[in-house]
Amino acid sequence: MNGESRAPIFVFAPFVSSTMRVEPAWIDYNGHLNMAYYIVLFDRAVDEAFALTGLGPDYIATRGCSYFTAEIHAVYRRELTVDQPVRVTVQLVDHDEKRIHAYLEIRHATEGWISATCEKLFLHVDMTERRVVPFPEDILANLAAMKAEHGRLPRPAGLGRSIGLRSRAVDKQPDETASQ
Repeated sequence: MNGESRAPIFVFAPFVSSTMRVEPAWIDYNGHLNMAYYIVLFDRAVDEAFALTGLGPDYIATRGCSYFTAEIHAVYRRELTVDQPVRVTVQLVDHDEKRIHAYLEIRHATEGWISATCEKLFLHVDMTERRVVPFPEDILANLAAMKAEHGRLPRPAGLGRSIGLRSRAVDKQPDETASQ
């Protein structure tokens, strides 16, 4: 295992972050949380969740690697305002030797409603060479343990969703009587 010892990990399904608050500086001219700060909340929760697998803040210093976000799809469902408490759930959907696929939800911490969802794809990166590389064996084992627990959860309804406009009429034909 590359000289690393593997301690068993304890995983909740889904992972639930510590409680965070919407900060006053994050409020935009519409009087609600600016969309960029939803991503900050998602990122803070991912840092907490992935620390359980060994991908915490010291990972870059001890292993010379980190993880980068390669793709993100956020859906904003209900606005958040200043000082509202939130918690973020993280569900590890899948992983392979170099990537992690996760689904996240920001929920009001006391009322439980969903404010936003996010689907993310992460890449494992060697920070010296700045290229995607396989996870170490012990990290892969921890990711597998997390995925086993999270795999018991239902598949999120919004997973794999694409963005676009729905057509109002499938084969809208021009009005033939208009030219007569």
